[in-house]
Amino acid sequence: MQDLLRQEVATAAHTVVVKLGTRVLTDDRGLLNHQRIAQLAEEIHELREANRQVVVVSSGAVGAGMGQLGLKQRPRDLAQLQAVAAIGQTHLVEAYDRALRPYGRHAAQILLTAEDLHDRTRYLNVRNTILQLFKLNAVPVINENDTVAVDELQISFGDNDRLAALVTNLLRAPLLVILSDVAGLFDRDPADPAALRVPLVTDFNQAVMGLAHDRATGVSKGGMASKLRAARLATSAGENVIIAPGKEPGSLGKILRGEDVGTLFCAQGSTVSPWKRWIGFAVQPRGKLLLDEGAETAVLQKGRSLLAIGVVEVQGTFHKGDVVVICNQSGQEIARGLTNYRAEELRLIQGLKSTAIAAALGHCPYEEVVHRDNMVVTA
Repeated sequence: MQDLLRQEVATAAHTVVVKLGTRVLTDDRGLLNHQRIAQLAEEIHELREANRQVVVVSSGAVGAGMGQLGLKQRPRDLAQLQAVAAIGQTHLVEAYDRALRPYGRHAAQILLTAEDLHDRTRYLNVRNTILQLFKLNAVPVINENDTVAVDELQISFGDNDRLAALVTNLLRAPLLVILSDVAGLFDRDPADPAALRVPLVTDFNQAVMGLAHDRATGVSKGGMASKLRAARLATSAGENVIIAPGKEPGSLGKILRGEDVGTLFCAQGSTVSPWKRWIGFAVQPRGKLLLDEGAETAVLQKGRSLLAIGVVEVQGTFHKGDVVVICNQSGQEIARGLTNYRAEELRLIQGLKSTAIAAALGHCPYEEVVHRDNMVVTA
């Protein structure tokens, strides 16, 4: 079964997003490993020669900057960290471009913040730019814009694993490959000699998430937990993910030949439409709605829109057209969607029948709080 699944995934992968972690791209001193980048460039070229489109989501800017400046530890001060990333980013992209040039290809730098994918117009512009780069025989090299991304302002992706999953959803790429310094997901701490690689995950449950074992590092912000969250995000939209060893030359070619490399996470359910991918996975939610059991059943099992009568609590401040998280009464997320009402209006009509909305607000612009066409089930 596993061999057949891998062959099917490899055959369907007309577009591949490749995420490269800091430890894959740097040596023991924290400097960019130009030999490894050259090997990866050759593998990417081979995929392009096989008529597969390739997008690279690359970490390493901070590590490259540290190497250029001779720093031994990752800066903790935000401004200094962003400055080091700015210095490292030029060195990183230059390394990719130099490695791709012998094959007649260019490295095209794209720096993103979460706001770029939150805004619908910018989201589509990013997609159009990447598609045009494919036509120009270029390899998009995407990284978070560390020089302006700030967690406190909620414009940070958190890590490049999540960014890679969002890019996968943006492009509807059938395959995300996360190249790591470990050989995949293991049934226990990989440092344990008895640890066994998990070759296939078909059901993303709590037991799978519980297998994550992060290792502290002074350079990388990732870890297996981060990679599993990214895999869950991409597979939820109907794409496949493989976490594989990134320091072994030839991994990409083996994966695209359907060989048993790393851990394959199979798509969970059917492919999600581009519109719903944006709503469910790219946009930063602005509020939260808690539902009663009847509304929860209607959303999850009956494919219904969300009505005011099923809302028991409204949290946050948001406007019409913002994305809100839809939760059951225990606060567990079950869906996301575009709200037809402002938070203040919803607090006035929560629990009311649709026929009573006009009396409460003076008008009734919508019977649904969140229409089914603008909702993505995420449970």
